[in-house]
Amino acid sequence: MRLLCKSLKIVRSRTIGPPARAGFAFALLAFFSSVLADAPKTAARAQLDALRDEVRAAHARGDGPTYVAESQKMRRLLNDSPNGVLQVMSAQAFAGDSDGALDSFAEFIRMGQSNRQVFEAKSFDALRSSARFLALQTEMAKNDDAIAASSAVFRIPEPGMVPEDIDFDPSTRTFYITSVINHAILSCQTDGGCRVFDRAPEPWPMMALKVDSRHHTLWATAVALHGFKSVPKGSWGASLVLLYDLDSGKLLRRVPGPAGTTLGDMTLTPDGDAIVADNEGGLYRVNRKTLRFERLDSGEFISPQTPAMCPDQRCVFVPDYVRGIAIFDFETRQVSWLQSDGLHALSGIDGLYLHGRTLIATQNGTTPERVVRFTLDSSLRHIESESIIERSTPTLGDPTHGVIVNATFYYIANSGWDRLEDDGTTKSGTTPSRALLMRADLQ
Repeated sequence: MRLLCKSLKIVRSRTIGPPARAGFAFALLAFFSSVLADAPKTAARAQLDALRDEVRAAHARGDGPTYVAESQKMRRLLNDSPNGVLQVMSAQAFAGDSDGALDSFAEFIRMGQSNRQVFEAKSFDALRSSARFLALQTEMAKNDDAIAASSAVFRIPEPGMVPEDIDFDPSTRTFYITSVINHAILSCQTDGGCRVFDRAPEPWPMMALKVDSRHHTLWATAVALHGFKSVPKGSWGASLVLLYDLDSGKLLRRVPGPAGTTLGDMTLTPDGDAIVADNEGGLYRVNRKTLRFERLDSGEFISPQTPAMCPDQRCVFVPDYVRGIAIFDFETRQVSWLQSDGLHALSGIDGLYLHGRTLIATQNGTTPERVVRFTLDSSLRHIESESIIERSTPTLGDPTHGVIVNATFYYIANSGWDRLEDDGTTKSGTTPSRALLMRADLQ
């Protein structure tokens, strides 16, 4: 679950790009400000805040060279994310570097991105007479073409549940799915028959979920999302880790998360410990036996999402919704980042899963949203290629999380997050959606 400020799902469901004809630079800076406003300041977030202020100040005084230089620093901090590239493009256009701005536009397109609304911004008026700009706009439109390499399995029975996370118990062939709006965990058979496994012990959205078949337990988190009308105001900003007996459904333990955390995503180690992402900046290990929390990171993350264990168990891939895909080494506690090489959009990832040398990502913070696989080299440190599983289809909607079962990837599509207001109520004029479970063969 990508949560910055109230909920990045909600912030992201509004278009990140600017309103027509508005200045893109201020729209992007306002985005970074708004989604991070209530989050505790990790080192990375403080660095982003400082760069944002420098960029804004340079723009205000008309200092083109400094505006470009500070925007380049922001892009490096964001590991060449599409938003970082667009920030630099805006600065280059402001400084009169049309060739540089168009090169940045071309890189944005190579990353598979498309955002027509962004390029209506006043920031890019000077480029509109360029034949190359018009050609690039035509090229960008191809990134909106529908790709469908998956098929529907079943629909979640009740509309408007906003399913978030999913896992699978192979011993009973049962899917477990968390619901944000119903504050519940569903157990669903492969034919789509679902029942309520349990409801949250507090009236809070259920978020992360993982099955530990070896120990016959089910991990889950409940999060008191800030600003949600369904959540008592006095609870806003709290999280619970819940441990269930998988066979009986009995709640064995409920443990409060560290103060001020939003525990929205998790994975499990082979020993059954939970690696839990605080979507507001932290990464934790929760001991299976003691349920004690250990902070792992040193502030490198801004909004970490669903981790994926490395095959040797010595590290974990951690997608940061803002910065891209990190590799966290458990022994050295060092963080390194997969490089995009100007070809891959690695930010905006909600769920991340490793299958052999392939990382599969549900990417709901890109334009367009998509489900994608990144093929890594033998060291698992470099991306060799990418391929789209689903993009711009009627079924995709707003995807959240998935699970790999044997050689098939199952994922939640059309979750309904984009139909919620900031307070968790349904947007006026919209109809609650019935989410889909989709499948894609990975062989």
